Amino acid sequence: MNIGLIIIGDEILSGKRQDKHLAKVIELLSARGLSLSWAKYLGDDRAQLTRELQAAFESGDLVFSCGGIGATPDDHTRQAASAALGREMALHPQAAEWIWQRVQQMASEQGTVAERAHPDTVRRMEMGVFPAGADVIPNPYNKIPGFSVGTVYFVPGFPVMAHPMIEWVLDQRHAELHRTVGLRERSLIVQGAMEASLTPLMERIEADFPGIKVFSLPSVDHPTWGRHIELGVKGAAGTPDDALVAAYDALRAGVVQFGATISTEMVR
Repeated sequence: MNIGLIIIGDEILSGKRQDKHLAKVIELLSARGLSLSWAKYLGDDRAQLTRELQAAFESGDLVFSCGGIGATPDDHTRQAASAALGREMALHPQAAEWIWQRVQQMASEQGTVAERAHPDTVRRMEMGVFPAGADVIPNPYNKIPGFSVGTVYFVPGFPVMAHPMIEWVLDQRHAELHRTVGLRERSLIVQGAMEASLTPLMERIEADFPGIKVFSLPSVDHPTWGRHIELGVKGAAGTPDDALVAAYDALRAGVVQFGATISTEMVR
């Protein structure tokens, strides 16, 4: 199963706020032997969100969507998800109960009495209105839940809420995906060669060793190695060690045969 991440918010695209989700989600996945397959940044545009979420629902991927599930005019994610699914929206009973608990908690802290019919309470209940048939995701920070449909999970944009909610999904809904060892890789620092010249070697390695991926990361101003290419191979969890070693040895031999300089070698 591929794992994707959608990060929503005009404030991210405009630079008013810096994204804190991508690096953290990669970290959370890595701790469970998993890796991110793709990521997208989207603005608060309902039509675009609807198209992208429709693709997410149809993909069969495990997808996390961060942001836009509030109840202010610039939040469109809940409505876009509903439109993408072709479903009506409805107040989820469990979400309503959790939101009411939050309202009561806030009233107690302020020394007031919570009222179900108060306009503020009614507006807060909007945050529990999801596509019909959705499941809820508990929010340990303030009880305002996220929701999911299939394997697409929607959480708030606030990292303090989103990240523990994503952890809950990974551990409670998808523990079967966890692996003791995630992607492994071996690489070397190559100097004195261009990517274009090494491309036939990379293509040959992938053809000769099914399940092995070759990567190339060029740099022009590294403080230690200067202009160089980090060239390597990686295998998914379950790839036999001897297959990874054999692919790496073949890659290294090809670089030596090409006549390039190898500065250092790395295992991750």
